[in-house]
Amino acid sequence: MNRKQKILKKTAKRAKARLNKHTPPNVKKYVSKGDRAKALAQEQAEAAAKANELAKKQPTDEANEEISEEQSETAAQETAQNAPQTKAQ
Repeated sequence: MNRKQKILKKTAKRAKARLNKHTPPNVKKYVSKGDRAKALAQEQAEAAAKANELAKKQPTDEANEEISEEQSETAAQETAQNAPQTKAQ
């Protein structure tokens, strides 16, 4: 190989190396078992608190059932009333 060929070979290697640079993955620091357990307990406590807040905001299930029964009855009555009108027209 002559001098020019060696220079070209080196520049090509450098260009290839620039493209193939190894970027290490983001390594997270070690979290001990106890710390993981504390974090999990805290997340569960927050989820329970949110569930309690939602339960307080919503009416009880019995009230919901009564309301839904009333709505279904009124809807049935309305459709029954509307049905003869459509036939008459």
